[in-house]
Amino acid sequence: MLMDLKETSKEKIEKIGKNPNFVASVRHALDGIRIILKEEKNMRSHALLGLIPLMFAWFFESSALEWIVIIFCIFLVIIMEFLNTIFENVVDLVTDYEYHPLAKKAKDIAAGAVLVTVFFTILIAAILFLPKLVELHYKLN
Repeated sequence: MLMDLKETSKEKIEKIGKNPNFVASVRHALDGIRIILKEEKNMRSHALLGLIPLMFAWFFESSALEWIVIIFCIFLVIIMEFLNTIFENVVDLVTDYEYHPLAKKAKDIAAGAVLVTVFFTILIAAILFLPKLVELHYKLN
């Protein structure tokens, strides 16, 4: 009986295309990054907008800790956009693109998580850069 379970699991793994090695895993992960950048406008927007705080950090000669916080926030937004896209795709798969109130709820909550993360990142950027911008303003006037 135990042997049958192992064989069934092995057969299932072969059917779904389990990665045979690390290189294959990396290749699939890179495919996922390419797909989300190609198909998701919001991901491209987040990636481009993430350059703004990096430019501010460079311009204001931010400390190492400030750089770490900024980079963390940018990646947090990008990771949340990955998760949102995953949720949307799974919901679409399960519902076969048919409207369902719970599907809408799941998608809206996932999108809300991205938005909350974006607000968090903007707040952090404001805490880091507003004092520096005010100081620069007074130096120039």
